[in-house]
Amino acid sequence: MGSLDNGVLPLKRDPLLKSSSRNERNNSFALRPRSKFARFMVLKKLDYLQWICAVAVFIFFMFVFQMFLPLSTVEKDSGDFLKQKEDNFGGELKNFLKEFGGLDFGEGVKFEPTKLLLKFQRENGNVNNVSFGGSRKVVRFGHRKPQLAFVFADLLFDPQQILMVTVATALRTIGYEIEVYSLEDGPVHTVWKNIGVSVSIVEADKKIMIDWLNYDAILVNSLEAKEAISGLLQEPFKSLPLIWTINEKTLATRYKNYISNGQIQLTDDWKSVFNRATVVVFPNHALPMFYAPFDAGNYFVIPGSPSEACKLNNSTTILEENLHKNMKIRAHDFVITITNSQFLYKGLWLEHALVLQALSPLLEQFIDDDSSSPKLKIIILSQDLSRNYTSAIEEIASNLNYPSGTINHAAIDEDLYNVLSITDVVIYGSFLEEQSFPDILKTAMCFEKPIIAPDLSIIKKYVDDKVNGYLFKKENIKDLSRIILQMVSNGRLSSLAHNIASIGKHTAKNMMVLESVEGYASLIENVLNLPSEVASPRAVSEIPSDIKTEWQWGLFEDIPDRKYVNRSLRIYNFLKKIENRWNLKESSVDISVDDTFLYSIWEEEKGIQTAMAKKRREDGELRDRSEQPRGTWEEVYRSAKRADRNKNDLHERDDGELERTGQPLCIYEPYFGQGAWPFLHHESLYRGLGLSTKGRRSRTDDIDGPSRLPLLSMPYYRDALGDFGGFFAIANRIDRVHKNAWIGFSSWRATAKKASLSKAAEVALLEDIQERRHGDALYFWVRMDKDPRNPMQQDFWSFCDAINAGNCKFAFSEALKKMYGVKDNSTSLPPMPVDGDSWSVMHSWSMPTKSFLEFVMFSRMFVDALDAQVYDEHHDTGLCYLSLSKDKHCYSHILELLVNVWAYHSARRMVYVDPTTGTLQEQHDFKTRRGKMWIKWFNYKTLKSMDEDLAEEADSDRPKQRWLWPKTGEVFWQGMYEKERNQMRKQKEKRKQKSKDKIQRIRNRTHQKALGKYVKPPPENETLNDQNATLATLKLLR
Repeated sequence: MGSLDNGVLPLKRDPLLKSSSRNERNNSFALRPRSKFARFMVLKKLDYLQWICAVAVFIFFMFVFQMFLPLSTVEKDSGDFLKQKEDNFGGELKNFLKEFGGLDFGEGVKFEPTKLLLKFQRENGNVNNVSFGGSRKVVRFGHRKPQLAFVFADLLFDPQQILMVTVATALRTIGYEIEVYSLEDGPVHTVWKNIGVSVSIVEADKKIMIDWLNYDAILVNSLEAKEAISGLLQEPFKSLPLIWTINEKTLATRYKNYISNGQIQLTDDWKSVFNRATVVVFPNHALPMFYAPFDAGNYFVIPGSPSEACKLNNSTTILEENLHKNMKIRAHDFVITITNSQFLYKGLWLEHALVLQALSPLLEQFIDDDSSSPKLKIIILSQDLSRNYTSAIEEIASNLNYPSGTINHAAIDEDLYNVLSITDVVIYGSFLEEQSFPDILKTAMCFEKPIIAPDLSIIKKYVDDKVNGYLFKKENIKDLSRIILQMVSNGRLSSLAHNIASIGKHTAKNMMVLESVEGYASLIENVLNLPSEVASPRAVSEIPSDIKTEWQWGLFEDIPDRKYVNRSLRIYNFLKKIENRWNLKESSVDISVDDTFLYSIWEEEKGIQTAMAKKRREDGELRDRSEQPRGTWEEVYRSAKRADRNKNDLHERDDGELERTGQPLCIYEPYFGQGAWPFLHHESLYRGLGLSTKGRRSRTDDIDGPSRLPLLSMPYYRDALGDFGGFFAIANRIDRVHKNAWIGFSSWRATAKKASLSKAAEVALLEDIQERRHGDALYFWVRMDKDPRNPMQQDFWSFCDAINAGNCKFAFSEALKKMYGVKDNSTSLPPMPVDGDSWSVMHSWSMPTKSFLEFVMFSRMFVDALDAQVYDEHHDTGLCYLSLSKDKHCYSHILELLVNVWAYHSARRMVYVDPTTGTLQEQHDFKTRRGKMWIKWFNYKTLKSMDEDLAEEADSDRPKQRWLWPKTGEVFWQGMYEKERNQMRKQKEKRKQKSKDKIQRIRNRTHQKALGKYVKPPPENETLNDQNATLATLKLLR
């Protein structure tokens, strides 16, 4: 008990318990401590009858409490009603309903976009509470309107086009500009043009070349438009607000097939698209639950769509005779259709049983056995056509004494419009409190059918009793019997019912326009992060009332062919196309071959690899045992350097790389992500510069920025610097990658705006460079006065303030003061005069390589000073005083204009090159600059001395605090020569000392003494002479 009280269960049984004796175990019950309740029972010795009475009283009070619950009211009323109709209902069904214990209406099923609403609230709170320490205020200038892009799969006539045209009309009245893109043309093209919206047709089979950064938000409609937004899944478009509207549940129904078939890659592809969307919008609260497997916390519901009314006005002509024959219903029969909610829950068939019970008095008007007299026919439209449900309904109809063949079943998804076309009355038989108006009721109203529905809160909002429909209390089912008897007389509908149905049709035609228009306008306002040069849209309440009360039907009256397109069939075919594409990919990887053949190949390859590994190991051992001539250390060092230089030259050079070697100019195109690939050039004059290794083009000689400048591997500085990070990467040890006399840069966004150099402009620029007509000059081809952000033709500093939340002058002045070490509080700026000429924007210019290195030297110090101002606030909160909201490209807009300040005040000529014709025009003539240039501040000697001071500080002091400047390029000063010379001398002395130590160790080795004395044998001639002398001596002795 102690372990349970402490919340810890013993893992093993206590060994002491095992050794307990039998007597102890037998007496353990007597020694066991009793609970308080047991002691109370034993000590007080209460009578068991008293306890039985107490339990009975408790059960009685619980029963009384249940009777006051809301559900008990339904049971009581329905029970009395069933009691009154006991003869017709049948005792067996009555008993079964009582045993069931009541109805389950599923009131707990609701959809709430909690995460999304909290996100909007948090972002709005951050923007409204921007303080920046109380030192700076951000200002919105509002020189242009916010731009929105609407993307469609086609421009065919369908309800979604009516919805979007209405929403677009409303958005334009409060200050939005809209452009439409579509993968397929259609008759609605003229409608968009008539309201002043430009339309572009994009071919899905080709590369979609759209600069999505021109827009502040993108609205995509339908699943079919997935191909058009493929580029939005890649950088640099991944952070753009994307609103995706889905009206079909076809993908949700096919999700189970994907899982059962093991198509995991296909489902992951769809999930990635759902995750990319900022908000996924559904027209009702049922679709988010169908798409629950794809939910990424970004679902939102904007109720309302003219879909049903559109289907009514443009549905194909249906032959009622064939329909009556197919469904075994005669033309003069009275047909009642019972519908239900889109959700399936436990009490659904019981609700149908109650409705059938309420309709049973109507049988008295159809008791004539004459074949020519009308008969009562009831069709139950449901999503559940299972055998159990059908059997239950048939059993209920039998117990209610309905004649055989009176009640039929039909599927909502397949037979809805066919059934409604022959129906006289539609009854909504679900008591479930829903969040949106049932689509099936709106469809019935559009078919001009009188509807009868329970008085649910969402239904009472749009349906007035006996005005455009009939309402009955769900707590009292007898109201339904009273209403149906009032509507039907002698087997026909009353004139009042026809009038109510006519009014209901007009109501359904323009239902929920207000909710749709205001819903989209409010959602767009929440997802937008507008820059400071963009004007804020007006309030949603300022939308004209006539647009919020009626769909824009009048705009579609001039379309000659208004035949409704079968959107469900198109979605089905589109999904099949994608499935087939993924199946081909999987089949190309998984090739079915004989398992035995694969195993033999694997065994053979394994043997080959084993033999090769053994051979390599033996060769290595032999190589280590034998002496290898390695040469001197200098030769080994030079060979290693040579191998390192040739490591990147193993690939075969393409024609463009070879042509670029002899050209005077090379233009680099910085880019980040695959989304920019379609806008990059492939000519030899241009070369790509990837700011990220991951998004770099393959099979090209593009430069990898992070490998040349490790600073670009940090996402913060890669985003903050933008294209300037590419400038620093090229300038870092530039002789290794750039060998041309001139260097240039061109933004891929200029290509998207059709402002890049044409062939004629390229030729004119190269000729002017080679002939040196303007000398050391800055050539640019994107003008500030033609920038869409500058429609008011502002001067330089005013435009800079407009795109930097009004703080450009302050940031520039503070950066220059910190850069040059100025201590006073002056706010002087380098003058940028207004002389009728223009300036460069969008990083599209060229200059001599030597001048480029000087510009980078100046820029590195300026960026370091600017980063010291904004880093702490921007890195911690994502906010900086150069932007109105969170912006990861904080000071990139100031850097965009920096080249103009440097070129003007360093006395460089500035020449504008017309990107179309190639005409060259010098800007800001030298004669007008005299007395206005800060030459001494931008002189090369001044900048060089400042650069060397910073390099000496970085090389000697090694500051521990964060410092950006050493990370932006080379750190070099004059003292580094002596430092390197001293290091080389020390290394040489160290090598000599090592050699001396090695020789001394060899000399000091202990030599082993000889084991015995060695006697050298005499030469061979001496042995023969000795033998001859011995023989001669013996002869003499004889």
